[in-house]
Amino acid sequence: MIVLGINAYHADSSAAIFRNGIMIAATEEERFRRVKHWAGFPSKAIEFCLKEAGVSIQEVDHIAIGRDPRAKFLRKLIFFASRPVESFVHAKERLFNQKKVSSVEAAFSQHFGIAPVLLKDKIHQVEHHRSHLASAFFASPFEQAAIVSIDGSGDFSTTMLAIGRRNKIEVIDDLDFPHSLGIFYTAFTQLLGFPHYGDEYKVMGLAPYGEPKYVDQLRDVVLLQEGGMFKLNLEYFRSPGKGFVLYNDKNIPEIPIAYSAKAEAVFGPARTREEPLTQYHKDLAASVQKMAETAIFHILNYAHKKTGLNNLCFAGGVAQNSVANGKILQNTGFKKIYIPSAGHDAGISMGAAQYVYHQELDHARVPAVWSAYTGAHFTNDYIVQMLNKKGIDYKRLEENELYPYVANRLVNAGVVGWFNGKAEFGPRALGARSILADPTRKDAKDLLNSKIKRRESFRPFAPSILEEYVSEYFECTDIAPFMEKVYPIKVSKRSVIPAVTHADGSGRLQTVNKTISPRYYALIEAFRKKTGIPILLNTSFNENEPIVNSPEEALDCFLRTSMDMLVMENIIVER
Repeated sequence: MIVLGINAYHADSSAAIFRNGIMIAATEEERFRRVKHWAGFPSKAIEFCLKEAGVSIQEVDHIAIGRDPRAKFLRKLIFFASRPVESFVHAKERLFNQKKVSSVEAAFSQHFGIAPVLLKDKIHQVEHHRSHLASAFFASPFEQAAIVSIDGSGDFSTTMLAIGRRNKIEVIDDLDFPHSLGIFYTAFTQLLGFPHYGDEYKVMGLAPYGEPKYVDQLRDVVLLQEGGMFKLNLEYFRSPGKGFVLYNDKNIPEIPIAYSAKAEAVFGPARTREEPLTQYHKDLAASVQKMAETAIFHILNYAHKKTGLNNLCFAGGVAQNSVANGKILQNTGFKKIYIPSAGHDAGISMGAAQYVYHQELDHARVPAVWSAYTGAHFTNDYIVQMLNKKGIDYKRLEENELYPYVANRLVNAGVVGWFNGKAEFGPRALGARSILADPTRKDAKDLLNSKIKRRESFRPFAPSILEEYVSEYFECTDIAPFMEKVYPIKVSKRSVIPAVTHADGSGRLQTVNKTISPRYYALIEAFRKKTGIPILLNTSFNENEPIVNSPEEALDCFLRTSMDMLVMENIIVER
């Protein structure tokens, strides 16, 4: 049985395809369009998935769309009716968007030349947060678990709690728009001078440089409820009837100013992009992060108490807050946690397909998903042909030569673009489309920012560590294959790996497994043999663009930056 899942007409549009419950391919549309967070119909991602599965659109048995315009329809009507003037433009746009979602068979017909009538009975619309829940639970190793989804909003929900048992999910509580931790974090991200959709990670990176001095004031913004949920004090935010995410005619999500005049009166005027970051801004970032963590733990403890289960599956945009994720087990009653590689909205395609296969069609569970390598891939011959056509010099090494050769360049202050195997599904580079450097160099961050990234100096780089050595370097024994958690680095090791140690002594952990990531593991092992350090500095292979998807894009990034070496499979290009 073939099930295709899509996230369409929503930020981070994507597609995922399953055969008999096993994920064959999954990818974001932005990787092909080269536009961050692209939000239209994911035709190129669908084409890729169909090709990987070796099927035509006619051979797909079910198509799952991670949006359901019918969900909470009455509540939406009441919401908009209560504020008709301010809601007019937003309601008009949302209705237009919902119309596109509802008639998605027309988009399939246009792009794939199939009569809409042949698709109508195949299409399933799965509520946004149920798709998030499914992406976490059905991919997890747990027979039963509490499941929590928290994000900005989707299908009028912002938070959803459920119980997962075997192949079924039962929703037990949810929270309606506009009361949203995602909106809270976004509004203060803007207030701190980061205006673009998806900039929240910058606040998370800035927070360790400050002290959470303003949490008491923020308790008037996020009002924790005795029952276990929360409300926003809407006086601090843009009028919710006007909406918080809009989509322009190029299918790019935009966020209007989300904070109100009261927010500026209490927390100071919004920082302009040109204005330097002061200690106040750093302290406010620390306070926003602390308040978000407090609210997350509040919700999760409620979920733990309500379900009585010790396993947690966590998804939604807020579940991308890796700093909070690393503190969940210490601050809640849960004993184990699973977070998918694409916990954000791209994962909706994966979750919608899994929801249909298990929940609606009643098929049994399949093995857990521990690999994010489900995207585009290219052969050595393809890469050689491309380089020859462009007149680029290269060398081709066998496996036994490749890893020591690249490791030697890393040891000698080299910055290496590493393009290997299938691209990752999700927002984080995991050793398939990565830029690598020596984590022991104190100047590595400056080196990378001067050669390639040109990004804010406070943003950290991540350590990729061989799984067997985690407890030697980190104050934990957890695995984090998707770089989804931040943990404290042992005090004795912080001076050893300064390039991946953040200001508060933490690191965003990626554990590298020999079976799941054999070539990346082999490279880190070669580096370990030369230096004694089983870690590489890892950051995404891009420069102010989506992560590179093809050899052509990798080469372009290499040529327009000062990267020292480009490795594409067994092919090496050097300066």
